[in-house]
Amino acid sequence: MPQDELINILKRDDILIVSFRTPSIGALSGIEKIADELFSLIRIQQPKKIIIDFDRVLFLSSRMLGLLVDIWKRLKNCGGMLFVSGINPQLTRVFRITNLDKIFDFYDDADSAIKAFGAGKK
Repeated sequence: MPQDELINILKRDDILIVSFRTPSIGALSGIEKIADELFSLIRIQQPKKIIIDFDRVLFLSSRMLGLLVDIWKRLKNCGGMLFVSGINPQLTRVFRITNLDKIFDFYDDADSAIKAFGAGKK
């Protein structure tokens, strides 16, 4: 994987796990690259289960929050689900302040989110 790529994408069974290679997701150009890659992935593969893992992330901008909502809407419209994992306490606060904690399902780590998908979490 080239060093300029910002995300890693793994597939476990029918679940796509997206993780970040950088602790800060704020630059517009980086978010645009992430958006392009994820929207292309959703359009081509049409996944029904995605985990966005923020385990390495210490900062994210409001644009990244907007991207998450857009991904969530696209998945929801085609019967898919998006889970979020690995959020640190500071980022948890951002999700609460913006009321996004009401639309996303949060898990301590990607393995917990995978188990929730396996348990038929809706």
